[in-house]
Amino acid sequence: MDEMEEELKCPVCGSFYREPLILPCSHNLCQACARNILVQTPEADSPQSRRASGSGGSASDYDYLDLDKMSLYSEADSGYGSYGGFASAPTTPCQKSPNGVRVFPPTVPPAAHLPPASAASLAPVPRNSCLTCPQCHRSLILDERGLRGFPKNRVLEGVIDRYQQSKAAALRCQLCEKAPKEATVMCEQCDVFYCDPCRLRCHPPRGPLAKHRLLPPAQGRVSRRLSPRKISTCTDHELENHSMYCVQCKVPVCYQCLEEGKHSSHEVKALGAMWKLHKSQLSQALNGLSDRAKEAKEFLVQLRNMVQQIQENSVEFEACLVAQCDALIDALNRRKAQLLTRVNKEHEHKLKVVRDQISHCTVKLRQTTGLMEYCLEVIKENDPSGFLQISDALIRRVHLTEDQWGKGTLSPRMTTDFDLNLDSGPLLQTIHQLDFMQMKVPAPPILQLEECCTQNNSATLSWKQPPLSAVQVDGYILELDDGNGGQFREVYVGKETMCTVDGLHFNSTYSARVKAFNKTGVSPYSKMLVLQTSEVAWFSFDPNTAHSDVIFSNDNLTVTCNSYDDRVVLGKTGFSKGLHYWELSIDRYDNHPDPAFGVARMDVLKDVMLGKDDKAWAMYVDNNRSWFMHNNSHTNRTEGGITKGATVGILLDLTRRTLTFSINEDQQGPVAFENLEGVFFPAVSLNRNVQVTLHTGLPVPDFYNARGSMQ
Repeated sequence: MDEMEEELKCPVCGSFYREPLILPCSHNLCQACARNILVQTPEADSPQSRRASGSGGSASDYDYLDLDKMSLYSEADSGYGSYGGFASAPTTPCQKSPNGVRVFPPTVPPAAHLPPASAASLAPVPRNSCLTCPQCHRSLILDERGLRGFPKNRVLEGVIDRYQQSKAAALRCQLCEKAPKEATVMCEQCDVFYCDPCRLRCHPPRGPLAKHRLLPPAQGRVSRRLSPRKISTCTDHELENHSMYCVQCKVPVCYQCLEEGKHSSHEVKALGAMWKLHKSQLSQALNGLSDRAKEAKEFLVQLRNMVQQIQENSVEFEACLVAQCDALIDALNRRKAQLLTRVNKEHEHKLKVVRDQISHCTVKLRQTTGLMEYCLEVIKENDPSGFLQISDALIRRVHLTEDQWGKGTLSPRMTTDFDLNLDSGPLLQTIHQLDFMQMKVPAPPILQLEECCTQNNSATLSWKQPPLSAVQVDGYILELDDGNGGQFREVYVGKETMCTVDGLHFNSTYSARVKAFNKTGVSPYSKMLVLQTSEVAWFSFDPNTAHSDVIFSNDNLTVTCNSYDDRVVLGKTGFSKGLHYWELSIDRYDNHPDPAFGVARMDVLKDVMLGKDDKAWAMYVDNNRSWFMHNNSHTNRTEGGITKGATVGILLDLTRRTLTFSINEDQQGPVAFENLEGVFFPAVSLNRNVQVTLHTGLPVPDFYNARGSMQ
């Protein structure tokens, strides 16, 4: 609870808030302090004078000043003063609050018969007064209501009351005339704490008082905390209670505000529903902040352990250094002192960095804990209207505080190791050149799982060195196995920390690992990463390898040709393993041409029909029949051709090493080719009378599944 105390003190007077007011910027001020820092504005800049001069725009409740034109701050001490040049200087001396704000006494003397706070609240506010928030420095001009235009923060009053009661050592009798004795009971109906003599004298157990319920003091304090607070009234219509919540202005409003006030055209919601919603939002925000606070506590333990570890490592390192230096001749002793000085400087530097981080993190944790405790106390408040007056600001503060605990905040800024080693090999005449040098291999790299991924038959891997490693790295070696759990092979060697490997097998599982190296040696391997390539292939036609007469559209999925001669186009993906099926739909088919469909090597001829050379395996088809063709050899004439709207399917089974064709989902002829081996790319040859569209990522057709099960 002590951390929360800063949340409960006024930024002007430094004491607990008394009759706190909520400013439009969501900060709070004691009512008396707000009156003390009021500044009178020039008549020409008041809302009334602007309306009288005919200036455009509607008058708002709070007119924010242009701080570039009329500064409210003194250049000498950055406190709050009068409008330089517009208002006369104060004739009474000013005081300074704990945070440096200059406070002027009220312009109207307080009434003699009232306490100072009450007198300040009732004294009239000078016309055209300006108030500047001492926390965010936002300035505003008060309207005719003066300070009454600001709602009171009853929730904050309740939290302060509970906090002060919880800090009290003992509950005292409220009726003792001199030194109050410790209370023994509390009357629930009278709401008064009594000691035994005062209870017998002022609260006898007879007559009407016999029905009153007397409670132990501690239970009575709890009962007083939980008692319902006074229902809030509207600042614009003091006789009306708050009944709804304005979503646009984010304030509770009354029925009269909705009927005839400035909120009549705004969206409103039920007060109770918004109260529950904002309590829920604040609770959820606190959960995230609580996790950050827990991490911060654990991080502080880690930092304190690092201090001890640095101390131990420093002692061990110094002992080793002294042992080496003592073995050398007298000339080495002078160098030894210099080296020890360097070690001590490194030692002090590490300690300073860690201790500074401990101090910084402790302050932030204290502020965070204080905000959490304050918010938890606010959540206990049963006054929906009062809660909603401050909930938005608290939610924003909680989110902002949580964001401040960023990734780098809870990471050590210093290592505990002294990554230095003394080389005692130089000759005696070079002792004066004796220095530290690194003699360590790099630490194992860390694969960044969030940046590693697979797409189709390619894999992208990313890695980094451990954050606290100071050993130099000259490069990295990335290794992958063969996709069948076989031996690893090097796929990349270099200084980059990201690599994309293409040409992997589909529907295969690969294991990847990486190691670092420098002049001293090679690091251990990183942890193993398992990568799964796509089960089916998604690809398009490749414009880079196609004949120049081929025309591409539809994101390279649709092709045609501007020549009457046959032209070949390949797919972007090559296959060397697995079962793959894709289709081509016939979008245009004029004058009965003979398009060919199949697979080919990368270096297939691009200006002849597919299958004319030994680099392609194809089926060419017209409107009546089809043939299989490889190396200009025609086989297996089969009845049944294609028309516009037909679908040609190609099924490449590299497990059985076969190629099969289908038309409109029916197998066309027998198995077209067998004993296939190597890398094959989907291929099509066509001329200007044909247009086809590619469809990939398809399941194996039923006719092939049925044939496979019969075999």
